[in-house]
Amino acid sequence: MNAQRLLVSLERAWDGARLRRRRSGTPAHFRIEPYIGHGGPAGAVVRGRVLDNPMASEAVDGEGVGDAVRRTMRHFLTDELPGVPLLVTLGGASVEAVTDADGYFLVRVPSTEAVPSPWARGTVELREEYRGVTGRHPAPVEVRVPSADARFGIVSDVDDTILQTGVQRVGRMILQTFTGSSLTRTPFPGAAALYRDLAAGVNPVFYVSSSPWNLHSFLVGFLRHRGFPLGPVLLRDLLGTWRGREQKHDRIREVLDLHPDLSFVLIGDSGEHDPEIYADIVREHPGRVLAVYIREVRLDPGDGRVEKVADAWAADVPFVLAADTDAVRRHARGLGLL
Repeated sequence: MNAQRLLVSLERAWDGARLRRRRSGTPAHFRIEPYIGHGGPAGAVVRGRVLDNPMASEAVDGEGVGDAVRRTMRHFLTDELPGVPLLVTLGGASVEAVTDADGYFLVRVPSTEAVPSPWARGTVELREEYRGVTGRHPAPVEVRVPSADARFGIVSDVDDTILQTGVQRVGRMILQTFTGSSLTRTPFPGAAALYRDLAAGVNPVFYVSSSPWNLHSFLVGFLRHRGFPLGPVLLRDLLGTWRGREQKHDRIREVLDLHPDLSFVLIGDSGEHDPEIYADIVREHPGRVLAVYIREVRLDPGDGRVEKVADAWAADVPFVLAADTDAVRRHARGLGLL
């Protein structure tokens, strides 16, 4: 059983037990958890989830493996709250939302011309009483808004692109997922410095991954701790409704559509499907992609899979397959991206 199937099995078992409990009582730990959003003059996308769980503890230096495992399990064994009436407010505009069957909400806030860049701050709050829960319970939400000085944006995968995960080594991946923390997980050498230089303080970075939304707070903590430029972390659910299961293609398209004035650099790895996905994006958005960088992490680099799809952009868009960060840095400097 691979890592994703294991996590799906755990979540299904938990959901089955949860659904057998009474759902009419008042939630004991009502909590609105917004994810980092992004937007511009055309509007902003704000996502999140509403849960009946206490906030998971933060990682601390020197903690034991048991503490890390318990924290990870709390991220996955969640009690989602459906049908919660919410109000999302950003830049003077307010939009109503209702959580779906798995507790997710997704709203498009209209024009954000009045909000400051690079970060706009809004709130997500309870709009009316919900199963005995009263009051607003406001939760802050951060929205990345690129400034007019931004030269381009960066779309980056996470696992095996900036975070050493070993997706192709299933046992190692499961062990690291459950026993590691945002303080102990290891980035690839030089990756944080490269991303800071690409961002140059103004260029937005969007982290798009097939990891589950349950790991959003962990990944944000990892980015902060390791010195990566902070940006929206766009993930997916392992199962459930469409708001949670959005595919990687769709999330990248959302980024490009919401920021039509920006060109983009795409960064991923060869371990799974980044080359094929990025080839599709290059074909669908001619003239929008400045370069594609793929970190070589295949167990069999000679399988020809990456080289086959690279033909889709090799003629018009620079493509680099590299085993280390320095090779990407040298090429990006040659293109004037640094």
